[in-house]
Amino acid sequence: MTAEHVLDDRPLVPVRRLANKVPEVTACFWIIKVLTTGMGETASDLLAHTFGPVPAVALGGLGLVVSLAVQFSLRRYVAWAYWTAVVMVSVFGTMAADVLHVGLGVPYGVSAPAFLAVLATVFVLWYASERTLSIHTVQTRRREAFYWAAVLATFALGTAAGDLTATVGFGYLGSVALFAAGICVPALAHRFGALNAVTAFWTAYVITRPLGASLADWMALGHARGGLGLGLAPVTLAWTVAIIGFVGYVAVSQRDTGAHAAA
Repeated sequence: MTAEHVLDDRPLVPVRRLANKVPEVTACFWIIKVLTTGMGETASDLLAHTFGPVPAVALGGLGLVVSLAVQFSLRRYVAWAYWTAVVMVSVFGTMAADVLHVGLGVPYGVSAPAFLAVLATVFVLWYASERTLSIHTVQTRRREAFYWAAVLATFALGTAAGDLTATVGFGYLGSVALFAAGICVPALAHRFGALNAVTAFWTAYVITRPLGASLADWMALGHARGGLGLGLAPVTLAWTVAIIGFVGYVAVSQRDTGAHAAA
């Protein structure tokens, strides 16, 4: 191949590479992820009960836009910005699923497959554009946009799936057991070579949503609904404090950036 061919094959507009914008997948990553799902579930319900559905959705949408704007403005992964965005995606994703069911009367058996189709569409478009779905290469604005679209879809799907299982006889505690067992499936499948890392990650990522949400609902809701009756506000506060603690730990230790390994 001649030098002219090499030059001709270069993109007309250079792609601006960023440092990877998402954290390393560690035990702390999964703990914080589950905590954000539960906190998002109870916070969404708390906002709706306190301010009403419409103002709650407006507040959730505003928080989502602001947090994602901050996240996209950064050129590298910053723990506080990233996890704040995840929390707001969790809150708004819960609201989106609830609006479809409560506001529009769409059954969970319909909304769950619909959100699955949305997630599949995001993945198809992402792969068609970038030829990868790996979270280790979220280094351009376009890949970051696909990543957050997928995250939002997983939260909406997980919310609908969790509510579906809770209303078909499993109950909240039964749903916790179901999804706790379910999240082991992609982990074990990947461990023994039956599932590649990317598929295993996104499958587990979806399952964390109903796992955390079912656990938080079980803690917060009353005995008549099969819960412990601790209340939405106390559970939301407790899970928020736990999130702050874990995010503070990974931010200081840098265990979610790989930097600690070089120390």
